[in-house]
Amino acid sequence: MDELDTAIVHHLQADGRLSNRALAEKLGIAPSTCLERTRLLRKRGIIQGYRAQVSLHALNRSVQAMVFTQVRPLRRDVVADFERSVTRLPEVVSVYTMAGSDDFLVHVTAQDIDHLHAFLLDQFTNRREIVSFRTSIIYQHLTNPVLDPLPPRQSTARETLPPAGPPTPRP
Repeated sequence: MDELDTAIVHHLQADGRLSNRALAEKLGIAPSTCLERTRLLRKRGIIQGYRAQVSLHALNRSVQAMVFTQVRPLRRDVVADFERSVTRLPEVVSVYTMAGSDDFLVHVTAQDIDHLHAFLLDQFTNRREIVSFRTSIIYQHLTNPVLDPLPPRQSTARETLPPAGPPTPRP
């Protein structure tokens, strides 16, 4: 991505409802150029979609929690089945497959604590592959809605040295 692509992505993350004309005006470019660059960003998979951010409280989801989950056996079919079935549950916001002591981190929402408790009993304690889970209530969820590209990583002296090998014989 060049500077113009980065600026387009930045502005659309801040306000996905910007018209092409308004975006072009902010960037100081022709609307046709802006439209073509935005189309290319979508085609390349950099812009993956546009969404409305809706209040969880308005959706009767005032309690949020993270459920740290371990499954066994750790086989491809077990993992895939867990991911598929859990993402279909209406209380689930997102599922992270992880390395480390927990295999999954499941972000869930509920109407209240009683609903959360019933959900965990019904959906997590009855699954044979779940060997353990623990739940942490979320008090506040903050996000950074606009992400800019990180600068390229600086290579260290160690990374720039030629690979070690046998010494070159001298004539």
